[in-house]
Amino acid sequence: MEDRDFDLDPDIARALTEAQRPSEADEASLERVRAKLMRRIANDSVPHHTSIHAGQGSWHALLPGIERKVLFEEGGVMSYLLKFAPGAVLPAHRHPVDEECVVISGVLRIGNLVLPPGSYHRVRHDIMDADSTSDEGAVIFLRGATPRADQLL
Repeated sequence: MEDRDFDLDPDIARALTEAQRPSEADEASLERVRAKLMRRIANDSVPHHTSIHAGQGSWHALLPGIERKVLFEEGGVMSYLLKFAPGAVLPAHRHPVDEECVVISGVLRIGNLVLPPGSYHRVRHDIMDADSTSDEGAVIFLRGATPRADQLL
C-alpha cells in the first residue's frame, strides 16, 4: 500500500471538528457534575481538618502569669495561644523560627511597641525580641516555636 497524503474537504473537516465540541447543554451538565464532585470532596475532607473549640484543649503554665494552649505542632513549628495575666512578663528572647502573632484580646506590649486587639506582629528567626507584657492581660495567637530556656534572657 502506498503512503498518500489525504486532505479532507474543508467542509468535512469543519463538520468533524464541530461534532467534537460539547454543546451548551453538555457544558452545563459538566459544570453540575463538577460542582457536585467538589462538594463531596470538600465534605469528605472535613474529618481531616483540625478544629479546637474555645472550651476544648487545656492551658498549661509556661511562665509565672503566662499560660499556653498548643493547638497544633508539626516539624518544630506550632500554633498556640498564650494567655497573659495582668502584668505578666515574657522575657526578651530569640526566636528559633520565624514567628507570627495576632492579638486576640487585651493589649500586648513588646518593648515600646503597643499592639491592641487585631494587631499582627511578625519576627524573623534569630532576631532578639524585647520583653512582652500586658498591663490588663491579653490572649495572643502565635505560630512559631516556643523559645527554649537558653534563648530567654
